[in-house]
Amino acid sequence: MTSTVPRHGSGTAGPPVGSQPPVPSRGQRSGLAGLLDLPAEMLRGLMRTAATTPGRLSFIGAGLVALSLLVGLVGTLAMQDRDDRIDALIGHREPLAAAAQELYRSLSDADATAATVFLISGSEPLELRDRYDEAIAKAGAALAKAASDSRGIPEAEGQIGIISQQLPVYTELVATAQVNDNQGYPVGAAYLREASELLRSEILPAAERLYEINTARLVDEQDSVTSFPWLTAILLLGLIAALVYTQLYLKRKTNRVFNIGLLVSSGAVALLVLWMTIALVVQGVLVGSGREDGTEQADRLVQVRIAALQARADETLTLVARGGGGEYEESFVERFQHFAGQDGRGGLLSEAVAKADGATAASLRAATDYAAAWLDAHANVREFDDSGEHRKAVLLASDSEDERGPAMAFTKLDEELVTAIDASRQNFVDDTSAASSALTLLAPGFAVLSVIAALGATIGIRERLREYR
Repeated sequence: MTSTVPRHGSGTAGPPVGSQPPVPSRGQRSGLAGLLDLPAEMLRGLMRTAATTPGRLSFIGAGLVALSLLVGLVGTLAMQDRDDRIDALIGHREPLAAAAQELYRSLSDADATAATVFLISGSEPLELRDRYDEAIAKAGAALAKAASDSRGIPEAEGQIGIISQQLPVYTELVATAQVNDNQGYPVGAAYLREASELLRSEILPAAERLYEINTARLVDEQDSVTSFPWLTAILLLGLIAALVYTQLYLKRKTNRVFNIGLLVSSGAVALLVLWMTIALVVQGVLVGSGREDGTEQADRLVQVRIAALQARADETLTLVARGGGGEYEESFVERFQHFAGQDGRGGLLSEAVAKADGATAASLRAATDYAAAWLDAHANVREFDDSGEHRKAVLLASDSEDERGPAMAFTKLDEELVTAIDASRQNFVDDTSAASSALTLLAPGFAVLSVIAALGATIGIRERLREYR
């Protein structure tokens, strides 16, 4: 009979009755599967930690510190950027807008002066020739300055291209007109009219458009530096909400009303909010004042001065045309009424007077008186010319020493406008500089106070965590 007892060491022996095969543990997984399990393991660990009160406090403390430092970083960068842009307004953008104004004004001045020089035949006054040359030189310098900041702006580059190409043609036509007039050739008047027409039809419109572009850029940057810092404000509100929630949570868990660390943190944030609010309100008011009393008033006065210069050129070209200048007289009336009204006391000039104060208002009131005197003198010139006394009309219109003539009234008007324009630009600089001062130390203040808030939160949470040890 064969034995059924298994032999010792036989490979056919099975596992003991009731035993189970070993199951590999998760921690023993290796390779890619183990790496994939790590995030899940970490998440489960964090969830287990967050399920305890000390764990939740640790998470809350870390969140408060991170949010405080984020507020500090964003706020510091935002306030520093705002301060830098205000400084750029003063040192870069406004001077470029002024250069565009100067280009437009100088070209108009050159046109008026060239016509006056041509009108005084036989003896060309040196001061008028110098004024014409100076106007052209200023126009060239202003054009170069405006061009330096126009790269990448196709419309501005187009206007600069027109002026750069046509200005030499204009000066050549004026020179040809003067040479022919000095030699007694009547064709000189035709050259002068052609030069003036070129200036008014192509060069001045391009200069005006360039001026509008630069003025719009100035206004945009003024708007930008007074815009509300939404991201900084939202982060600050989030930090305030987090601090309030934390203190309510601790009160509920510990039944303690005060937490010194969190009170310090809250005080730092409250001080930061108050400081930022006051600084931004003051800065906005001052930038707005600089715009209203500075750039807008200067813009208004520049338009007055340009219209006056063009009206003076029309007045002179009417006489140069010798009876054929009806269109120039119509243009004179239109331009004069635009800047000074029908009686010399209205138009843009009266608007500027209404918005001025102090020394600027005194200059503009004097300018108004000179505008009215100019209008009366112009009527006398037209009376002589229309009655056939052309020579008397020319002498009265061109004599800068005759108090009854338009030349002196125009010169005095121009001088008062220059004074008022300079005062308006200074108002802009003063108010905008004060706006920059309102932001002094705010950027580093954000950094310091946010660090204090983070330290306060750290100390406050740490004190509660010690109670669980």
